[in-house]
Amino acid sequence: MFRFAHIEILWLLALIPVFIALHIWNTRRKRQQIALLGDAQLIEQLMPNASRVRPHVKFALLCTALSLLIIAAARPQYGQEEKTIKREGIEIMIALDISNSMYAEDIVPNRLERAKQMMSKLIDKMVDDKIGLVVFAGEAYTQLPITCDYVSAKMFLNTITPDLIKAQGTAIGEALSTCVRAFGSEASQAGRVIILITDGENHEDDAETVAKQALEANIQTFVIGVGKPDGSPIPIPGTNNFRKDREGNVVVSKLNENMCQKIAAAGNGVYVRCDNTNTAMKSIEKELDKIATSEIETQVYDNYNEQYQTFALLAILLLVIEFFIFSRKNKVLTRIDIFKEKL
Repeated sequence: MFRFAHIEILWLLALIPVFIALHIWNTRRKRQQIALLGDAQLIEQLMPNASRVRPHVKFALLCTALSLLIIAAARPQYGQEEKTIKREGIEIMIALDISNSMYAEDIVPNRLERAKQMMSKLIDKMVDDKIGLVVFAGEAYTQLPITCDYVSAKMFLNTITPDLIKAQGTAIGEALSTCVRAFGSEASQAGRVIILITDGENHEDDAETVAKQALEANIQTFVIGVGKPDGSPIPIPGTNNFRKDREGNVVVSKLNENMCQKIAAAGNGVYVRCDNTNTAMKSIEKELDKIATSEIETQVYDNYNEQYQTFALLAILLLVIEFFIFSRKNKVLTRIDIFKEKL
């Protein structure tokens, strides 16, 4: 594959036709000035060393060299080598609840932001592991396919808001199924884990059964409960109001710890509650360290091979040739006639 790293520099090639037009105009102007002096043939005899061809040759060399330098500056590159990198790690899919109840502020700054902060720290400590991200509310979507690209993982994590999914609810079972599919159908020797982050409220489907099915595929399910059992009102972003039910009462969102614990038990994982400390984070890291790592193959692309050197060397060669070509005829060389017979 061929490309230019700085293709915008090629716009400078538009100057070449301008230089050519100026050169033609300047040549004609000189001829007109010489014609004003008298007969062209007579004046040509008075200037035996003048050359009509050499200035054009020098100009052509300069324009060609300039074009090559512009192309070199645009950094032409060719090829992209695909490489397979082997890593020792585990595969992790994060299922993050982004329902409106995650706006509750029973932990600082709110449930969703606290969960995102914790996951960001977890990604920072990853080295050879793979990570993917599924977001869910009333529906579940794969936000980031499983990858070793931690920069992209953090970027996607930081942009998550409940506005991504209009259908409200807590479809945990669908989220777990989406995570299982995201791992792919190919068998892997690497440990596979789903980290479910939710407040467990408005649980809609049979998440325990899905967690058991995931375990049959050698995928453990860890659960992080976000919030407090006592609950908290749900703020409406951009206002000072709280969400209310149909009767006008303020909705209080409570952490459903019982449900979270059952899902973790069904998935042979652990349950921890996320609060304003780093206890949950440390517990999850400790459990992840117990999981056996295995060799993971990742396809990556190497950098393009730079090709500017060829264009730069050709440009320098043309400039050297142009330097040794004189605008006027060389007196010594014009006297040499290799075809003249010796007497």
